[in-house]
Amino acid sequence: MSARNDAVRAGLGVGLAVGFSGLAFGAAAVTAGLSVAQACALSLFAFTGASQFALAGAVAGGGALVPAVAGALLLGARNGLYGLRLATLLPSRLRALTAHGIIDETSAVAFAHPGEAKTGFYTTFASLYVTWNLATLLAALGASQVADPTVFGLDAVGPATFLALLWPRLKESAEDRKVAVAGVVIALAATPFLPAGIPVLLAAAGALVVLVR
Repeated sequence: MSARNDAVRAGLGVGLAVGFSGLAFGAAAVTAGLSVAQACALSLFAFTGASQFALAGAVAGGGALVPAVAGALLLGARNGLYGLRLATLLPSRLRALTAHGIIDETSAVAFAHPGEAKTGFYTTFASLYVTWNLATLLAALGASQVADPTVFGLDAVGPATFLALLWPRLKESAEDRKVAVAGVVIALAATPFLPAGIPVLLAAAGALVVLVR
């Protein structure tokens, strides 16, 4: 029972804490030009913060829909790798629902509580999904009531939150820092010559550069 309680507490703590980041996404999405409905649809059906911020950022920069979606899918692809391992820890029924909840936070709690992986995963999923979507709705509605939300500097919310998501990895891993630097160099070099959204996709080649070296 103690292990289960620990998993529940961890799931609720992570879910509620991270879920309120949906406020940042809702505001950033509307500032980027998305409607309240579009912002909420992204949180409901995409439900992976990094990909959502990437798509909103590409749209804000004037990028076309195809590269914006491609960048979001590229970032979300890592969730499939989590799923390979979680398949041995979670029940096989309700796979579609379970797959929708496989993100960084739910996976982290499940891996941290292998004896109660199911409890940790679904507790995190439920609390985070509800909080994230409510926060998105509230922030999007608030931002939509402002004549010009850019005057509040909300256009910086997306990039700042995205950096906050990456910062722990950059602090802990020298290899990740090398990948980040390589990606920045590639993106900056490509930005003057390519449409918005494309340099972000090319930045992923930074991982290949570091791997080859």
